[in-house]
Amino acid sequence: MIKKEDIIMTSESQQINTGEVTLKELILKIREWWNYLLSKWLIIVIVGLTGGILGFCYTLTKRPIFTASTTFVLEDEKSGGGLGNLMGLASVAGVDLGGTGGGIFQGDNILQLYKSRTMIQKTLLTEVEINGKQQLLVDRYLAINKLKETWKDKPQLLAVDFNLLNKKSDSDRRIADSLLRDFVNDIDKTYLVVSKPDKKVSTIQVDVKSEDEFFAKAFNDELVKNVNDFYIATRTKKTTQNVKILQQKADSVRAVMNGEIYTATAVLDATPNLNPTRQVQRVAPAQKAQFSAETNKAILGEMVKNLEMTKMSLLKEAPLIQVIDQPIFPLRKDKLGKAKAIVIGGVLAGFLICLLLIIKRTLKLILA
Repeated sequence: MIKKEDIIMTSESQQINTGEVTLKELILKIREWWNYLLSKWLIIVIVGLTGGILGFCYTLTKRPIFTASTTFVLEDEKSGGGLGNLMGLASVAGVDLGGTGGGIFQGDNILQLYKSRTMIQKTLLTEVEINGKQQLLVDRYLAINKLKETWKDKPQLLAVDFNLLNKKSDSDRRIADSLLRDFVNDIDKTYLVVSKPDKKVSTIQVDVKSEDEFFAKAFNDELVKNVNDFYIATRTKKTTQNVKILQQKADSVRAVMNGEIYTATAVLDATPNLNPTRQVQRVAPAQKAQFSAETNKAILGEMVKNLEMTKMSLLKEAPLIQVIDQPIFPLRKDKLGKAKAIVIGGVLAGFLICLLLIIKRTLKLILA
């Protein structure tokens, strides 16, 4: 006796072999697949309920994720803007004021600075106060991820003290540096997000996500502070050096000028009752000292002018980052709701079991 299911499988296998399906056959095929899935409703319901239960259990075990966000505006000025007008004046003192070197951080390069190994590692080795205790952020990171528990069989790793990192020799630093490299990669991939919410505006947002609320806020604050300090120091480094050079030269010229003034006065004091026929002993040294003093006075005037203009340029360059928003407690908490987890788990499990049933039946048809 020929079963109806065998006839259907035979016709479907023939359609597969010919590769031609009409619209009517397509509709009938969809209805047949639908009826097939309905015939397996009990399995689908059981698997869907299992997925919902697993989703509910996931919400009980999964800790919420806290997000600390800092938003700031980056000042975007042309490189060497204020110093270009000083080049002619500063050339008197032999100082080159062309460009500040700040252009390397303009645009998207600042995003890479926040995700650089140097900045993240420096932040991890920063000591902060958490719950009234001083603690390195890297030690807090170890506690969050329970890494020391996984190092029970590795005494070399347990012996690493990051507080003494800078005091160790090169051989002792090797293990600590290797661990820090892994920590930096993990933070860069899973903890830290640096982005520009609006491409048209120079607004940058730094997000730190962690299961530990204190770590997220402390790491965000210290990272922004370290990058800001490094950014400002780099943008103003050349101008600061020029200020120091000009200040030293101005002080040197001022000292020479004051010395010549005292020399002219000392010549007069040394010859109180000078013979009128011997004026060369007083006039020549006094005029020589006076001429030198006047020359240094003119040079000093130009140097002071250059110095003050360079200081004004330094003041103009200094405020490069303006923080708009900073993280405050309580931080934003992202946690999957129980109802949402049940629905997602059930739908996902139901979809997977339907897919498996379809694949199983398709293979059966092909083999038939």
